[in-house]
Amino acid sequence: MPSFDIVSKVDPQTLENAINTAKKELATRYDLRDTKGGIELDKKANTIQLSSENSMRIKALEDILLTRIVKQGIDGTALDFTAEEQASGTLVKKTIKVRAGVDKEAGRKIIKTIKDSKIKVEAQMQDDQIRVSAKKIDDLQAVIALLRRTDNGQPLQFVNMKS
Repeated sequence: MPSFDIVSKVDPQTLENAINTAKKELATRYDLRDTKGGIELDKKANTIQLSSENSMRIKALEDILLTRIVKQGIDGTALDFTAEEQASGTLVKKTIKVRAGVDKEAGRKIIKTIKDSKIKVEAQMQDDQIRVSAKKIDDLQAVIALLRRTDNGQPLQFVNMKS
């Protein structure tokens, strides 16, 4: 039976390259040249730490980071900017989470979208991915087209196509 998996992941090397490029831009920008703090990547926690003197510079760091990530080919929705800024001594810090995997709520929304479309496929949640199977490959391609048209709040990749 033909099937494929819906996943949401970011290539760690591409992310690291984007952050290194953002650090270089931070060092060369005139308005941010003597800024304390900067941009740090925590690979284990899958987060990005921004730190600066005030929230205006944090917003500038977010803009630099988002621009560099999009230029590297990573979808901007892979970053979760919803965390609040926290004061830490003389610096303001913000932790940005890198989304990896399809979480339960988003998975339910995707499965509901697939079922509401009346395409004859079977979708099931497996850990942090969704397995979609059908009798015809054309139905699977219709599901991929449907999900590309809808906004799911995070980037989706369609992998492991088996026929």
